[in-house]
Amino acid sequence: MAWIAATLQRYPEIAIFLSLAIGYWVGGKSFKGFSLGAVTGTLLAAVAIGQLHITVSPNVKSVFFLIFLFAVGYGVGPQFVRGIAKDGLPQALFAVVQGLLSLGAAILAAKLAGYDLGSAAGLFAGSQTISASMGLATDAINRLGLPPDQTKVMLDAMPTAYAISYIFGTVGSALILATLGPIMLRIDLVAACKEYEAILGGSQETGGAGQAWHRYELRAYRVVPDSRVCGKTVSQVEALQPGDTRLFIERVRRGGTIHEATLDLVLQADDVVAIAGPRDQLVMVLGASDTAGRDVDGQAVAVHAARAVEVDDPELLAVQTEGVDIYVTGKSVHGKTLQELASLPLARGIYLLKIKRGPTETQIPVLPSTKLYRGDTITIVGRTQDTGAAAKVLGVLDRPTNMTDVAFVSLAITVGAMVGAIVINVRGIPLTLSTAGGALIAGLVFGWLRAIHPTFGRIPEPTVWFMNSVGLNVFIAVIGLTAGPGFIAGLQHLGVGLFLWGIMATSVPLILGMLIARYVFHFHPAILLGVCAGARTTTAALGMICDAAKSQIPGLGYTVTYAVGNTLLTIWGMVIIMILA
Repeated sequence: MAWIAATLQRYPEIAIFLSLAIGYWVGGKSFKGFSLGAVTGTLLAAVAIGQLHITVSPNVKSVFFLIFLFAVGYGVGPQFVRGIAKDGLPQALFAVVQGLLSLGAAILAAKLAGYDLGSAAGLFAGSQTISASMGLATDAINRLGLPPDQTKVMLDAMPTAYAISYIFGTVGSALILATLGPIMLRIDLVAACKEYEAILGGSQETGGAGQAWHRYELRAYRVVPDSRVCGKTVSQVEALQPGDTRLFIERVRRGGTIHEATLDLVLQADDVVAIAGPRDQLVMVLGASDTAGRDVDGQAVAVHAARAVEVDDPELLAVQTEGVDIYVTGKSVHGKTLQELASLPLARGIYLLKIKRGPTETQIPVLPSTKLYRGDTITIVGRTQDTGAAAKVLGVLDRPTNMTDVAFVSLAITVGAMVGAIVINVRGIPLTLSTAGGALIAGLVFGWLRAIHPTFGRIPEPTVWFMNSVGLNVFIAVIGLTAGPGFIAGLQHLGVGLFLWGIMATSVPLILGMLIARYVFHFHPAILLGVCAGARTTTAALGMICDAAKSQIPGLGYTVTYAVGNTLLTIWGMVIIMILA
């Protein structure tokens, strides 16, 4: 054990990974539907390991915190503009209310417990998880003109009180918001997030990757003798379909050889053709289940059913297809209707799924009279060669990739953090977003820009998850390792009472805030808990809320309130000294 302790002290990076291993394992276990979650599990594991007095550079915490906040912003950026237009001002007002509740609860607890100024400031900073407030509190205490020895006692008490109250301030706020909140407010987070996403135009169409049902399919049919398609070219056969039907012959097997279908290729009896199109049209026009009435050419159903027989030909159907986004820049397609574009060669073999337009990514109906404009982002599906050919005319193709644009991520975080580092002094009060707030805003801005102009900055979804989850939990692990010894020492020095007062100062404002957000401000349930987490700047809670919601939508409520809450809670460090002094 002595060797293990010495090794962890010498190599603190091992302690971080050990905290993550235990935290994710413990957090993944559940008992009767309740689980701690990775965030809480990691924090508790780190506090326990931290009793070995492991020193970790605070830079590690800062780096991973910035990564986490950028990923949060990037993930919700596409919905941010729409969300801020809907609830921006009410969120800012709520953050002020929540900030006053937090300040009032800490002052009440300090008064009732009879704590000195240093302990009161530490209690506020820890219970509200706003370490920056201790800087202003320190300045305020130094300006009181007290004897040096009395000032030193107060300043020494501050970090101890902070360490004791911070543990529940982090874990407790996360549990209250992510676990108690939905129960108390009777919110189904998963359903609420799906509803809110649909309101903002982010609903997903049925079918696609990960689902058994697909709207567009490729199926194989054998051309029977005496079929009226025999002797006709591919273009002539495709033209036989009704006006609202879009079926395309992609490949042809003839005599054991597979040919890519060209418009002038003549079909023969016993050819096996691979036909692409919407599932319902394939069933209606070619399916054997069509047994009533007459076919599209007015001939008897028996003739219709006999012109092609569906077969299983895996090799023929092994066609590389893809769904891609295209940022429209082509002058030749600007202002043209979809009906006009459908007659152009670029439209053959591709299907239009979605059109997004403008800074709010407004969904445009896909109708024959709908016009396409430069700056639109469209989603199409088809063979790789067809989508590539269409993109050359339409604009810039954005294919999915496993590669992350690391240069973009690094530059975006740099710009955001540098903007956040700017401090503006207003009558001695420092106003700043902080580097963390700057990284969050950068994620929002660049995530939104990426959505409306998908020509740069791709971050695959698994990478965003990694930045979200691991970024947050490394940050939490460093906090736990650092605060662990102080937590135990603080309990011994100030007693369990301060820990209990910290619970009160953390819980009461949050519970009241959730009720006010629900019944006074009437925020949508999907963003309500994110609004409360942002106003209290409790990032750990946001992570747990998003996990519980199985969505990043709660983060939409975090951004505005975080900016306001971070500023107010920092200033309260000075205000609490002024009031209690």
